[in-house]
Amino acid sequence: MPLFADTPAERMTGPYPRRWWALLVLCLSLLIVVMANTSLIVAAPDMTRDLGLSSSDLQWVIDGYTVPYAALMLVLGAIGDKYSRRGALVLGLLIFAGGSVMGSQVHHTDLVITARAIMGVGAAVVMPATLSLLVAIFPRAERAKAITAWSATSGLAIAAGPLAAGWLLQHHAWGSTFLMNVPIAVLGVVGALLLVPPSRAEGMGRIDYVGGLLSIVSIGSLVYATIEGPHFGWGTGPITASAVAGVGLLAFAAWELRHPNPMLNVRKFAERPFSGSMMAVLFFFFGTFGSIYYSTQFLQFVLGYDALETGVRLLPLAGAVFVGAAVTAKLTPKLGVKAVVGVGMVLGTAGVILLTRIEAGSTYTDFLPSLLVLGFAIGLSLSPATDTIMGSFPESELGVGGGANDTALELGCSLGIAILGSLLATTYKHKLTELVGGHLPAAATDTAKDSVGGGLAVAEQVAKNPQGGPQQAQTLVAAVHESFAHAIAHTSLVGGIIMAVGAVIVIAVLPGRGHTGKHRQQDTAVPAQETESVGAA
Repeated sequence: MPLFADTPAERMTGPYPRRWWALLVLCLSLLIVVMANTSLIVAAPDMTRDLGLSSSDLQWVIDGYTVPYAALMLVLGAIGDKYSRRGALVLGLLIFAGGSVMGSQVHHTDLVITARAIMGVGAAVVMPATLSLLVAIFPRAERAKAITAWSATSGLAIAAGPLAAGWLLQHHAWGSTFLMNVPIAVLGVVGALLLVPPSRAEGMGRIDYVGGLLSIVSIGSLVYATIEGPHFGWGTGPITASAVAGVGLLAFAAWELRHPNPMLNVRKFAERPFSGSMMAVLFFFFGTFGSIYYSTQFLQFVLGYDALETGVRLLPLAGAVFVGAAVTAKLTPKLGVKAVVGVGMVLGTAGVILLTRIEAGSTYTDFLPSLLVLGFAIGLSLSPATDTIMGSFPESELGVGGGANDTALELGCSLGIAILGSLLATTYKHKLTELVGGHLPAAATDTAKDSVGGGLAVAEQVAKNPQGGPQQAQTLVAAVHESFAHAIAHTSLVGGIIMAVGAVIVIAVLPGRGHTGKHRQQDTAVPAQETESVGAA
């Protein structure tokens, strides 16, 4: 057997013998893409101090990655289908590694944001390629298990990112959190060339670049408006972006309905399995990622854990993801997608609602039940929803299917962090004003109300005043802690309500096990198609 997997997946005649090793490569590639966001959560305080970041700067360091990532996935998934899925994976990893090297070396805010944007482009190539290759390599009988492993990797990355970044930050500067991606990306490239077979869509027509451009403009504008509006006010920029997103989405739908070979067949949204699963992914990551985002801030700023200690305390979340993934592998074939995803949505809602109990004196043990429930819900729900989405696409559109799934996921994360983060900041500001208004100079009050980190920084400055400073600082710290805890409880209530509404919608839309619509018909056609498209080297 040759060392390199040089036989195209489409021309194999049986199950690819090294498919589980190939899955390891795909999961490794997914791992660093998700870790790039989660590791930044614990690196943000060091970056803020070193670069002098404002709250706006820090938001764009985070979201410089998100905007190209979300906007480009559909188009780049289609390009991977057309030319080479394995080639797309390798190219995406190389772009991602290049952006990581740049981010580790620069020391100017604009350049860091640029590096993050380059990483976002690489991630937009990698993510749909991992899913499309997985579906192309694995036969239907094994695909659910493979997607379960892929989904569990996302949960692992949520905890692994802060853990790895925390360990590095104890010994090195924040640039090391960028640089840690490089050896993993290089290992992924080598593994892809050795273990992943070439794959592309056979007989695929011309790519719908007009539809692709419309999707980039509309999704990019939607993500931009989501980020800018809640955090920095609904001024001219966000309003314009919202209008562009609305017009762009309508134009995209109209164009795709008339195009003979559309980028994304929007008629799929009329299919209940597809639309229900897409909404499940979006709502689920809206609530879970938003709550994990502000829970991590409480662990660091209020409970005083350093980056490594915070990462360690997120490990139960990852463990719960693996337990949920193991359970869903057994339950989904017996109970069906609707039952399992519905239960996962209800548990996810409960996990967010549990955070309404947080108060100023709360400890890590008050967060632990929520982390465990959220992790279990992620493991339970993500795999069957993703498998349903990918099962809705023919072999020639697997990259587009992966892009659609990942766009829903990333849009949910963006909405969760932006909307819930904005509500958190507003509630914190109002509560702190109520507690300390008029007791501090105007400039100090504005800084303290900007963020919990700003409030604690002001307290450090106040403490340096020998005349009553330490007592005033202690009072301010207590007010900051109380305000932030109140903001978490209030935001979690709103997030839980939104999640509950989403759960009701998803359960109503997803069909029961007796459904015999288009999705079922496509499923029964897959094995015959796989005879030509999946096999052994």
